[in-house]
Amino acid sequence: MSTGGAESAAAEAMASEAYLAGAAVWEARELVAELCRHFYLQGWVTGTGGSITVKANDPAVPLAQQLIVMSPSGVQKERMVAEDMYVMSAEGKVISAPVAKPWPYKHPKCSDCAPLFMKSYLMRGAGAVIHSHGMETCMATMLNPGAKEFRIAAYPKATAVLVRNHGIYVWGDSWINAKTQAECYHYLLDAAIKMYQLGIDWTTPEHGPINSAKRLRSVASPGVPNGCHTAKSSKHCVVLDIEGTTTPISFVTDVMFPYARDNVRKHLTSTYDSEETKEDIKLLRIQVEEDLKIGVVGAAPVAPDDAGKEEVISSLVANVEAMIKADRKITSLKQLQGHIWRTGFERKELQGVVFEDVPEALKNWQSQGMKVYIYSSGSREAQRLLFGHTSYGDLRQFLCGFFDTTTGNKREARSYFEISQSLGVDNPSQILFITDVLQEAVAAKSAGFEVIISIRPGNAPLPANHGFRTISSFSEI
Repeated sequence: MSTGGAESAAAEAMASEAYLAGAAVWEARELVAELCRHFYLQGWVTGTGGSITVKANDPAVPLAQQLIVMSPSGVQKERMVAEDMYVMSAEGKVISAPVAKPWPYKHPKCSDCAPLFMKSYLMRGAGAVIHSHGMETCMATMLNPGAKEFRIAAYPKATAVLVRNHGIYVWGDSWINAKTQAECYHYLLDAAIKMYQLGIDWTTPEHGPINSAKRLRSVASPGVPNGCHTAKSSKHCVVLDIEGTTTPISFVTDVMFPYARDNVRKHLTSTYDSEETKEDIKLLRIQVEEDLKIGVVGAAPVAPDDAGKEEVISSLVANVEAMIKADRKITSLKQLQGHIWRTGFERKELQGVVFEDVPEALKNWQSQGMKVYIYSSGSREAQRLLFGHTSYGDLRQFLCGFFDTTTGNKREARSYFEISQSLGVDNPSQILFITDVLQEAVAAKSAGFEVIISIRPGNAPLPANHGFRTISSFSEI
C-alpha cells in the first residue's frame, strides 16, 4: 500500500471510530431505549417480545452507510437503557455489544429479528424498523386465514408486512416516519377487528353488513394453491426429526460426530481469530462454567485467553470431546459442530444421508400443499447442510424452515407450542410431528400436535403400550 493509501485508510478508520463514539450513535441508543419503554406502555411490545432498530443519523454519512442501533433480545423493554443496545455496521455486522450483567440477567444477545430488520435496511432503504407484537397485529391475520403469504413480493412499495399470528414489521426512512406509520397501522387493524366483531364489512369502502356466506368462505374455505407460500385450514404442516426419522442414527453417530471430534482442533486453530469462532468459544466458556458448577462429568476449566492460543484450544478440545461422547444436546456444542461440518460438506468430505423413502415423501407433501419443517437438536446450519448435500440432490427445496434447540428442549411441550405459534396454524392439531424419541412424542402430543413415531433400523426400542401410531417408512403416511 502506498503512503497516501495508508494515510487515507487511517483517516477513514479514525472517522469511523469517531462516528461510533459520537453523539449520533449515542442519541440513537437513547432513542431506541425510549421508544421501547413507550411502545411497552402502548402494548406493542411485551417484556421480551417485539423489537426496534434505527440508523444513527449523521448528516455527514450517507444513509446506506450509517451505523445501525438495535435493541437486544431477552431484555425487559420497560427497563432498557442506552447501554443495552447493539451497534451494527450497515451490512449487519456487530461492532459494539452490551456488557454482560450479573444474574438474573441473561447473557447479551442481539434481537432475533435482526435478519428481517436487515432485509428492510438493505432491500427497502429503511432508516428505522419497528416490530410490534400488539394484539391487534396478531389477530388481524386471523380475519382471513386463507390469505396468501409472502404477498409483499407483489407490493415493492409497501412499508409494512404482517406475519401470521406474530405481529407486524413497519419501516420508514426515519424513526418518526416508521412510528407514524406504525400508529396508523395499529389504528386501522384495531378498527378492522372491531368492525368484524360487529358484523361490518371492513374490506369495502361502503362498510356494509358482512354477507354470512362470505364470512363462512373466508374462515372455512380458503381455497389456496399449493406450496410453502400458502396456508390451508386442514392439517397442513409436517415437522420432522432427523436422527432415526429422516436419517439413520448410525450416520450421525458413526460419521458426523466422529468428523466433528476429529477436526475440532484443526478447525479452532485455523479459525481462532474469526468472529464466528470467537462467538463459538464464548458460548463454550459459558456452558463449561455452568457444567463445572453442577459437576457435569468430563467438564474441565477452559484456559483464560492470556494463557495463549494453544492452551485455550487444548482445554476447549477436551471439553468438546467429552460433550460429543455424552451426546449432549446443547446449543454451544451444536453450533460449533455445524461450523465444522460446513467445512466438511464444502470440501465434499461429507455427504448427507436420508432414507430412500424421504425424498419422494417430501415431493408428495409439497405437491399436496403441505409445509414441511425440520426440528432437530442439531443447529439450523447443520440441518441445511445435511439436506442440501444428499445423494438425492438438494432437498431444501421441499423444506419451508428449520428449528433447533434455540427454540427449546425437544422433550418439553413448551418448545412445540412455540413452533405452532411460529407456523401460524389455527390449531396445533394441524401439525403432524414425526420422531423416533418417545419423550419428544409425549411433549409434542401435550402441545396438541398429531404425532407418529418412526421405527427405523438402529432406533431404540419402544416400551409396550406407548400409545402412539408407528411407521417404518414415510410411504405409510
